[in-house]
Amino acid sequence: MRAAYLMAVTTLTACTPMPQTFEPTRALSMEDHLPPMRTFANNNVSLPTRPNSELLRDFLDLSFRMESGRPIATLTRFEGPISVRVTGPANATLVTDLRALLARMQNEAGIDIFLTGAPEAAITIQAIPRAELTRAVPRAACFVVPRVSSWEEFKQVRRTPQVDWTTLERRDRATVFVPADVAPQEIRDCLHEELAQAIGPLNDLYRLPDSIFNDDNMHAVLTSFDMLMLKAYYSPELRNGMTRGEVAARLPAILARLNPTGERSDGRPINDTSRDWIDAMETALSSGTPAGGRTAAAERAVNLARSYGWSNTREGFANFVYGRLQVGRDPALARAAFEAADRAYRTSAETRLQRAHVAVQLAAFSLSEGDNIQTLQITNEAIPIAAAHENAALLATLMMFKAEALDNLGRASEASQTRMDSLAWARYGFGSDQNVRTRLREVAALDPK
Repeated sequence: MRAAYLMAVTTLTACTPMPQTFEPTRALSMEDHLPPMRTFANNNVSLPTRPNSELLRDFLDLSFRMESGRPIATLTRFEGPISVRVTGPANATLVTDLRALLARMQNEAGIDIFLTGAPEAAITIQAIPRAELTRAVPRAACFVVPRVSSWEEFKQVRRTPQVDWTTLERRDRATVFVPADVAPQEIRDCLHEELAQAIGPLNDLYRLPDSIFNDDNMHAVLTSFDMLMLKAYYSPELRNGMTRGEVAARLPAILARLNPTGERSDGRPINDTSRDWIDAMETALSSGTPAGGRTAAAERAVNLARSYGWSNTREGFANFVYGRLQVGRDPALARAAFEAADRAYRTSAETRLQRAHVAVQLAAFSLSEGDNIQTLQITNEAIPIAAAHENAALLATLMMFKAEALDNLGRASEASQTRMDSLAWARYGFGSDQNVRTRLREVAALDPK
C-alpha cells in the first residue's frame, strides 16, 4: 500500500513556509505558455551492488511478513502467464506507463505478464476517483487486494478473510486500485509499487536503501534490486506452499545464478527495524496527529535510530521527517535536521536519490538567503539523480530552484531554458496546470530578490 501521508512528504509540497499572496516575478511571465508534458523513456538498469548475503535476508523478510509484522506462513505467487487489464476512468498516461512497466517486468524480471482486454484477467488495474478511494481507505493513496476483480466486489468483502493475504495458498486474482484524477506521476508510482506487490513480496522494509519496497517512498519506480527480487520470486526452484525455511535453503543457489557479481563476503550486519521506531515514524507522518505529537514522535525516531546505531537509510529518513515538521516552527532546527539527513545519506552511493530529496530542502534555505552559488551547487548535483530515477516532481522542483539562482547571477538565457524544461517535467509530476503554476510561484516566492 502506498500511503497518502508518505506521498505528501516525497512529492515535496510546502518546501518552506510560503506567503499567502504572491508578488509578480519574472518566473510567472511564462505561466500562460506551459510547454508540452515530458515523460521518461525506460532507463537501462544495472544489477544491485549489494552482496547476495544481504539480498537473501531481504528476500525472506519481504516475502514472509506483512507490513504490519504479521507472519506469512508460505510463499504464494501466480502460476503461468499473468494477464492484466485496466478498468475505470483511466487517463492517457496510465496505459502508456503500464505498458512500459510490464515490458520491464518481462525483460528484467523474466515474468510472463501482459496487457489484455479480457474481463477474466488475473490482475485488474481499476482507476477510482480519489475522493471515493480515500473515503474507503483514508490513509492509502492506492492499494492492492487479493481475490477480487472490482471495486464493488472489494466493498462487499473488505472486512472478511477473503481479502487477507495470509490466507492464500496461491494467487489467482487481485485488483490494484489507483486514483483516477491525480498527477500522472502519482498514478505511475502506484502502478509500480502495487503491481509489484500483487505478484511478488508483500512487505516493506525501512532498512532498504535501494528499493520501492520501503515505506519512506523515496523511490518512485521499481529499481534493479526490486527486479531481482521479482526474478527470484518467480524462479523455477520455488513454488507455491514453500515455507520460509524451504525457500531459504534454495535462495543461495538462486541468487548466485541470477546475481553472480553478488557472490562476495562483504555483507553488512542487518538489523531489523524495531516496532517502537516504526510506530514513532507512523505517528510523525500521520496527518491525523496534532503537530506537537508528530514532532515529538519524529524526535523520538531520530533518537532511537542513534541509540540503535543505525546509519544511512533509517537515520536519514528520521531526520528528514523531523526537519519537515520543524519548517515554519524553528527554521534553525529544520536546517540542522536536513543537514543531518544529508550526512546520513551521504555515507553510501545507494542513497543518492534520498540525498536528492533532501537537496530540495537545502536549496530552499540557500536561495532564501541569497546564496545563489550554493543553490546551483546543490541543484546541479541532484538534478541528474532525480532524472535517472524518473522522479519528475523532484526534477522539476530542483530545476525551478536552479532557474531562480541563474537569474540572480545574470544568466538570463540559461535561466529561461531551465525554467521551461522544469515546467515540462512539472506537468507530469504535478498534473494540472494549476498545480504546476502553484509550485513555480512557491519557489519564486523564496527568492529574496
